[in-house]
Amino acid sequence: MKIRNSEDLRTKEKENLQIRNSNHVYNSLLKQSEVFAIWSTQRVGTIGFFFCIFLWTVCWLSWNMFAPKALRFDPFPAFVLWLFISNMIQIFLMPLIMVGQNLQGKHSEIRAENDYEINLKAEKEIAALQKDLTEIKSLLKQYLEKGA
Repeated sequence: MKIRNSEDLRTKEKENLQIRNSNHVYNSLLKQSEVFAIWSTQRVGTIGFFFCIFLWTVCWLSWNMFAPKALRFDPFPAFVLWLFISNMIQIFLMPLIMVGQNLQGKHSEIRAENDYEINLKAEKEIAALQKDLTEIKSLLKQYLEKGA
């Protein structure tokens, strides 16, 4: 009879402590601008983006150093237009990346909180199982003593 009651309690505890998907919780909290910031941070922080910028820089500088003088549009050695465009890219991407990283940090916090809740739930379930095992051991001991 006691075991059945502890099973009922465990069922009620499981109903009270629901496991949440931290990705769903996080995504439900995001605004459209924050989704864009995370998307940008994930794309800019790749080796592909680095190669794109590197290739663009090599092509730009090479063209303006080695192309016929009449076709050059950003004169060597200053490359003023290239510097301006590069600085504009940096100015726009830096705050966007910082916002995206802050949002990714919030996601990590939500995941950590969810992990903590799962660990608490597992700890409670283990404690209930230990209690049940202790009860089973005492019942077996009583049974064996009566049978002997």
